[in-house]
Amino acid sequence: MSSAIRAQVRTFLEPGDTIRYMFPAQLVQSVTPYVVIVVSDSAVTVLSTGLLGRSKPKSVLARYPRSTSIGPVDPTPIPTFTLSGIRYEVDDEYVPVINAADAENSADFLPPDPLPDL
Repeated sequence: MSSAIRAQVRTFLEPGDTIRYMFPAQLVQSVTPYVVIVVSDSAVTVLSTGLLGRSKPKSVLARYPRSTSIGPVDPTPIPTFTLSGIRYEVDDEYVPVINAADAENSADFLPPDPLPDL
């Protein structure tokens, strides 16, 4: 996503919060389907971008603790995931972004240090 959208998204985050991951998604069967999901240091935030596109965040729809898992993603036929009981569709290219965001929540996110005594 563009740096312009990232700048707009920052206005909806808590002061000092850093964007870790960000991706567009679409609410399944909604009249205002387009959203941007932002994973920051402290939260998972769902921002509405309105009816006509994904390029301008307009409001915060939901905010969850950072420990909230976004996935797992159901890859067929269109990738979907459920976040807090709400179903979203996402483009294939963003599935690795979701997996990476969720991996950070696991205890074994980083591999063990191969040279711990150095």
